[in-house]
Amino acid sequence: MTAIEREAMEYDVVIVGAGPAGLSAAIRLKQLDADLSVVVLEKGSEVGAHILSGAVLDPSGLNRLIPDWKEKGAPITVPVKEDKFYFLGEAGGIRLPNAAMPPLMNNHGNYIVSMGNVCRWMAEQAEELGVEIFPGMACSELVYGENGEVKGVVAGVFGLEADGSIGEGTEPGMELHGKYVFLSEGVRGSLSKEVMAKYDLSNGHCPQKFGIGMKEIWEIDPAKHKEGSVTHTMGWPLGSEAGGGSFIYHLDNNQVYVGFVVHLNYKNPHLYPYMEFQRFKHHPMVAELLKGGKRVAYGARAISEGGMQSIPQTAFPGGALLGCSAGLVNVPRIKGNHNAMHSGIEAAEAAFAAIQSGRSGDTLDEYDARIRGGVIGKDLNKVRNVKPMWSKYGLLGGLALGGLDMWTNTLGFSLFGTMKHGKNDAASTEEAAKHKKIDYPKPDGVLSFDRLTNVSFSFTNHEESQPCHLKLADPSLPIAVNLPKFDEPAQRYCPAGVYEVIEGDDGPKFQINFQNCVHCKTCDIKDPSQNINWTTPQGGDGPNYPNM
Repeated sequence: MTAIEREAMEYDVVIVGAGPAGLSAAIRLKQLDADLSVVVLEKGSEVGAHILSGAVLDPSGLNRLIPDWKEKGAPITVPVKEDKFYFLGEAGGIRLPNAAMPPLMNNHGNYIVSMGNVCRWMAEQAEELGVEIFPGMACSELVYGENGEVKGVVAGVFGLEADGSIGEGTEPGMELHGKYVFLSEGVRGSLSKEVMAKYDLSNGHCPQKFGIGMKEIWEIDPAKHKEGSVTHTMGWPLGSEAGGGSFIYHLDNNQVYVGFVVHLNYKNPHLYPYMEFQRFKHHPMVAELLKGGKRVAYGARAISEGGMQSIPQTAFPGGALLGCSAGLVNVPRIKGNHNAMHSGIEAAEAAFAAIQSGRSGDTLDEYDARIRGGVIGKDLNKVRNVKPMWSKYGLLGGLALGGLDMWTNTLGFSLFGTMKHGKNDAASTEEAAKHKKIDYPKPDGVLSFDRLTNVSFSFTNHEESQPCHLKLADPSLPIAVNLPKFDEPAQRYCPAGVYEVIEGDDGPKFQINFQNCVHCKTCDIKDPSQNINWTTPQGGDGPNYPNM
């Protein structure tokens, strides 16, 4: 594709991704200087189509960006009224007293929101300021300048042949150049991955750690609905097999967000995260809540969990990593949107100062310093040991020690220093022979659902004639290595049923149903052979989340 001649458009700042980080950067840039030219490119069919988050929003980032967001009609109207924490067994649970929880876990002053709808509203605010926003425009390549810096992106390539070649109907797209390019693609973005490798941005930092988050929206019996109620659980059904937990958030209109997170450093390749989620809904406490209700949407997304130790160098020649592309989630709080917004503001202010002084295409070191030394660093530093403790000491040990560490960190010190993460999540997978298979109950079609039925509630779609966007470095590995060694875990870790092993007359065959892909990126993270490279399909494809 690099040999194609394309038209080029010049901007001051090019932003990839219309999530909370990218939109915050765009808004802040125009607040600082209305004459700056700013463009936001979004691969989803509309802003918000690919946004999936819990979400309980800490409004600190938005307060800083748009202090009068209430007067401006932001769709942030359900304050958290009660917090509950449970440790579950198969038949019941123990509620953990709120007084025992570190103060930072308190959700007072936070809001239950649809981040998709918040981003749609933020896009309106950005456009009123003169930001150009182009949804349905996937950024498939980076453009480099003469000195090796990132100077732009290629966006809007459509109609490639199935083998990736140029056809009569191919639209080659165009180049969008900027003095700075911000990558706010969310977790494990394909361009972000490329710049991390090219500039060795993770050198000196722990490997990033991840979880897979799955979420359903339910409409429930009004008699059971408690607007503003927030519940988190740990324990059953995961037990000792994996770390993770659930969230249940009551928003308005008798709707409830039911979500489940599985940490991707699990060892047993037989583990089936999606079925753990479905099994969770049969817990008596959850089943009673959902009885008589109906599921109206489903989706899944990887979550960055490495925290402070895993944040790469966030500035590189010509650009910066924002939000989840940099891994700014506060894991015990299950919150990252506030830090995404803060990162967008910091990036905008650093780029504005650089442009004012006549700079372009260099490394915004001041941005990286502000990520680590400012409000984001302070937020993440307090919880830096929670994830490595969970990984090292298991659920109960990690819960006790992590809680102690968060308590002491509120007083300004840690008894444990800064713990390190070990190997990456792919390398954590052990051989199938070391583990027992897990017998999962069959979904009942009332509380629990098979994957393909649920995927239809993500409203995902891909043009079938395009090249498969899930690239295998070695097409033989799934059957030659992953199947005998790991029982090919792609069959299970994918929450959308993209990967199958089909038995045929000539033996097993690895099949990729890329049309099902919900862009969660789990395959790119968890494949034990690191053989799958997630690349962006053409613009507008993928899930179409209504109000995730």
